[in-house]
Amino acid sequence: MIRPSANKRARLGTAALTAALVLTAAGCSAKAGGGSEDKQAEGGVKTGKGVTATGIRLGALTDMTGVYASLGKSVTQAQQLWIKQTNDAGGICGRRLELTVRDHGYDPQKALAGYTELEPEVLGFAQFIGSPFVAAVKDRIDGQDKGLVIPQAWSASLLGSASIRTVGATYDIETVNAIGYLLDQKRIASGDKIGHVYFEGDYGENSLTGSKHAAKEAGLTVVEQKIKPTDNDMSAQVAALKQAGVKAVVISAGPKQAASLVGVAAAGGWNVPVVGNNSAFAPQLLATPAGAALQKDYYVAASTLPIGSTAAGPAALAAAYKAAYPDAGLDNGVVAGYTAAAVYGEALKKACADKDLTREGVGKALLTLKAYDSGFGITHDFSDPKAPSTRQSVIMKPDEQTPGGLKVIKEAAVTPAAQSYTPPG
Repeated sequence: MIRPSANKRARLGTAALTAALVLTAAGCSAKAGGGSEDKQAEGGVKTGKGVTATGIRLGALTDMTGVYASLGKSVTQAQQLWIKQTNDAGGICGRRLELTVRDHGYDPQKALAGYTELEPEVLGFAQFIGSPFVAAVKDRIDGQDKGLVIPQAWSASLLGSASIRTVGATYDIETVNAIGYLLDQKRIASGDKIGHVYFEGDYGENSLTGSKHAAKEAGLTVVEQKIKPTDNDMSAQVAALKQAGVKAVVISAGPKQAASLVGVAAAGGWNVPVVGNNSAFAPQLLATPAGAALQKDYYVAASTLPIGSTAAGPAALAAAYKAAYPDAGLDNGVVAGYTAAAVYGEALKKACADKDLTREGVGKALLTLKAYDSGFGITHDFSDPKAPSTRQSVIMKPDEQTPGGLKVIKEAAVTPAAQSYTPPG
């Protein structure tokens, strides 16, 4: 099933976005302290933790010093931009917003400590990088905390939670779509072997589930290579996959691992297509020795148009982001961060209209967003916590001439194998 074109959807949702993006960008400092019990505020709006009569405080648990440092910085700055724009436009429900940030460096202990520290003081989290870390506190979030969390993590294990809601296809569905692209392009065919290099833990193993489903549907065989986030040299993995005779490789890891895999393969004269999940690329890679190889035969799947797209939404965001952070580079973390914050904002607006800015009220408000289009190429449905907000993926290819380093080579679509797939629950 293929939905209307990305350009058409982007035009539908762009007017409000473009109006917001013309606002200047700077920091914000209004404090929105936490409250431990629900209470009735001025105007009859019910409030609770993280909300006062004048402010709304959100949290961000990011990675600025670990394996996803470059993306974490972009996600955070994009969300700070959104908050400044929102405050300049009058805030939400007569309140100014604040984003309180903690860097966990992709360390599980720091991630848990950061969540424990901020949870009592914020309404919820507009950012939480790392599927394993979100999964580690899932029971707390669902059982007692109930603050809405929009993670920069797309593991299917997070589905079913009323409070943890991803924006985009889960890793398994994204992987099915990525393999489907190679099949459509006749780069692989029934009977072939494909390799899959993946991080141990939630992210990589959920992606592996997707590749196994795609393989079963298409008559492929998956050759697995599990790695750790601290493994940066993919020489051994390339050697093993080459010896196994695979015709293509899926990588579900970080940008460094993707660059190493593609670079090592090219240096050894092994020319096979490589597809990666949305977090397996950063534009900084194009300035490394692997840059040329990445532009030759590497592809990335994601549930959004890239920041370098000429569609109105991404173009307006890119201009506003560069105005706010002139020394910062552009990457897809900008889009991921901004869209997550914008989704949170829509839930807050609906909760305000319902006169319930408690954690439970915001969670209920999100369920009403059944056709949300922020202008970035895909319409999302948040009405069912058990389902991803979309099954569509955009396929992109690295390109040093495109701002942000990725150009679209296939607009948003869902393959038949991804449409029929049921994520593990």
